[in-house]
Order: sequence, then C-alpha cells, then structure tokens
Amino acid sequence: MSKPHPVRTFVITGVALFMVALDNLIVTNALPDIRTDLGTGLEGLEWTVNAYTLTFAVLLLPAAAVADRWGRRRLFIGGLAVFTAASAAAALAPNIGMLIAARAVQGAGGAIVMPLTLTLLAAAVPPARRGVALAAWSMMSGLGVALGPVLGGAVTQAATWQWIFWINVPVGVVLLALAPGFLTESRGAAKRLDLVGTVLVAGGVLGLVLGLVRANEHGWTSGQVLGALIGGAVLLLAFAGYEARTAEPMLPMRMFRSRGFSVVNGLSLAMSFAMFGATFLLIQFMQGVQHMSPLDAGVRSLPWTGMPLLVAPLTAPLIARIGVRNVLALAMVFQTAGIAWLAAVLSPTASYGEMVPAFVLAGIGMALFFPPIARAVLGFAPPELSGVASGVSNSLRQLGTVLGIAVLGAVFAAQGDFTTPQAFADGLQPALWLGAAVLGVAAVAALLIPALPTHAEQVSVEAPEPAETPA
Repeated sequence: MSKPHPVRTFVITGVALFMVALDNLIVTNALPDIRTDLGTGLEGLEWTVNAYTLTFAVLLLPAAAVADRWGRRRLFIGGLAVFTAASAAAALAPNIGMLIAARAVQGAGGAIVMPLTLTLLAAAVPPARRGVALAAWSMMSGLGVALGPVLGGAVTQAATWQWIFWINVPVGVVLLALAPGFLTESRGAAKRLDLVGTVLVAGGVLGLVLGLVRANEHGWTSGQVLGALIGGAVLLLAFAGYEARTAEPMLPMRMFRSRGFSVVNGLSLAMSFAMFGATFLLIQFMQGVQHMSPLDAGVRSLPWTGMPLLVAPLTAPLIARIGVRNVLALAMVFQTAGIAWLAAVLSPTASYGEMVPAFVLAGIGMALFFPPIARAVLGFAPPELSGVASGVSNSLRQLGTVLGIAVLGAVFAAQGDFTTPQAFADGLQPALWLGAAVLGVAAVAALLIPALPTHAEQVSVEAPEPAETPA
C-alpha cells in the first residue's frame, strides 16, 4: 500500500468538505425563488431543507461503520459520486417533489463524505503536524458555512436558483477524477452494521417531522398528523430500547448515563433547534418583507454567519481562564440575547440597522459554542467511544436543525403567512420568541455541566466533529 500524501489528501478532502458544508446554507437565500418558481408553500420549503439534513443526520453513524469495513477511500468516492449526481438531479427538478427527493439523496452523499474528509486527512498527516491539519480542516468547513448564504445569494441573483446545485457538478467530477490517485485506501476495525437501529431512528424522526410540518394545513387532530406523531414517538422509543439491548449498538445508550454527556448534547440540540430554525424564516423575511435581493440578504447575514471565523480563535484562552462549562453558558446567553433582540424589534418596518446588533450577538454565541462543545463531548465520553460520541453529537445537531425548522415553521404557520408583510411578521415574531426561550433554558442547563474528566484533553480523529452544518 502506498504512503498517503498529506498535501494531495488535503486538496481532495478540503475541497469536498467545503462543498458539502456550503450546501447546508447555500439553499437558504434561494428559498423565495424556489417557492415562486415551483409554486410551493412553507411545507415544500421546509422539506427542501429538512430532506437534506434528515438523511445527513440519520446516515452519519452508519456510514462510518460501512467505511471501516469496505474501505474509507472507496466509500468516500462513492459518497462523492452520490452527492454530485444528486446535485445535478436537484438542478433539473421540474417540481418540488423531485427537488425534495434529490435533496434527500444529496444529504445521504454528504453524510458519507463529511466525516471521511477528516478521517482520511488525519491518517495522511504525521502526528506532529496533525494539529495544523485539523485547523486547516476546520477553516474549510467554517468557510463553507460562512460563505454559503453569500454565494447562494450571488448565484441566485446572477443566474437562477438551479445554479446553486449545478456548481457542485464540475467540482465533484474533478474530485472524482483525482481522488483515486490522490488518496490512499485505509480501513478500521470491522463493525456490525446496525440496520435495525438505523431504520427505527429514521422512521421515528421522519414521523415526528412529518406530523409537525403537516399539522397546520391538515389540523393537529387529523388522523394523518396524529398517526405520524404517535408513530414517530413509538419508533423512537423502540430505537432507544433496541439500542440498550443489542450487543453492538449504533448509539451506545450507556454514554447518556453521564450527566455531562447528556447535558452537552442537549445544548447542541437546543442550539441547532433555535438558531437554524430562526435562520430559515429570517432569510425569507429579509427578502420578502425587507425587499433585499438574494445577494444582499446573504451579505447582510455575514455579521451572524461569519462571526465564528473571527471569534472562534479567541475561545481557547477563554476556556483556559473560565472553563468549558462557563464558556458554554456564556455562548447560550449571547445566542438567547440575539434571538430575543430580533423578536423584540421585528416588524414590517424594522430596518436592517436594528437587526445588526442581534446578528452580532447571535454570531458571537455560535463562535463561543463550537470549540468547547467539541471538547466536552469527547471529555464526557468513554475514551474508547470518542469517535462514536463525536458522530452522535453531530447527528443530534442535525436533528435539532430538522426539528427547529419544523416546530418554528409550525408556529409561524399558525400565526401568520406569506400574504402580507404584517402577516409574515405576525408569524415570525412568536417563532423567534420560542427560539429565544429554548436557548434561555439551555443557558441555565449549561450550569449543570460537571467538571471534565481527566482524559478530556485527548482528541480522537476516528469520527470527527465537523463544524456546524445548519440548514
């Protein structure tokens, strides 16, 4: 077997990571155009985002097990091919149903590619230079998140929304041509695939989201809504019971016996629920009510989405000074203040200047959140399960995004609609207050985090903790 080349490996994995991270937020500024062009409503837009995030969240852990068994390079190339083909299918979608289906397949490809980018890179870099490589990896992911709304807005404004998906195709084709020669094959310990657990958790989350999304249109007491909600809850309970009993679980339930592990993952879920559920609605408010162009909305959201690139490097000395628990609590307080500020000032006549301080506060909160949450997740997990713990944390954040869009979307639909600026504001304001309340509870819960165990400084790269991939 040939020796892996660090620079060549970073070229392939870094560009692939940037592309997958970009696609989580690149769609946000195109949603108003998609709604108009494909004649859909709020439900269709929610599924356009959630189809990607849901499959990404559910398949993240099984994909890692498959890669260890069948070969990481092989599965990386396969996932990249799926992602590229699904991007083309999304661009060609003639209706909202086909777009949602393509986005679901795209999310499956992303779930394969994202964690393997770091696994392959870490294996190719000598231990002495691994810290630099991980920092470069994080930078590529952060750039994808920060530039997603801007690039999505620019492409949508200069061409059409379809091009936010077409731009993936030539990049994917080039990466597919180079990857076999640039990457070296590797495998991990063979693991049994938990197909039953995967099916149960996928069906459970799908049922809950389906019920939440369809409730306002069909009524909360309708048979299909109640059936979906109850069925989803039953499947999730069955998933928890099965994972507790099976010999090789996808999600070892014993990790949640640790108060620290449970609390920090609860914070991840709450942060994604509120922040990215709010983002889904706010971007449409900026375009539909404040009459910003897609590019303007992307650029003007940078005080929020781009803040982690500026503030995140400062978190390490802050953690050393006041500790992980206090930094996480502070992060949640900043996010609570940001969303509450938006809820307080929001109206059809609200100016962008009134919103900027809220964006900055929320962005600082996000920047303070990610470094300590990664350290805490690994710190409270058993060392032999650190890779699984990272995957669980990322999956829960993705599920938080799915539920946030569904729940805040349901609140919006119950109180308002797209018909007039006032109707939009009437729906958005209570949705934002709910998001702020969830973040406020999380800020208090952060104080329950115990001191980190002694092994907390150890870092695993077996299953990475990707930078946040919101809606």
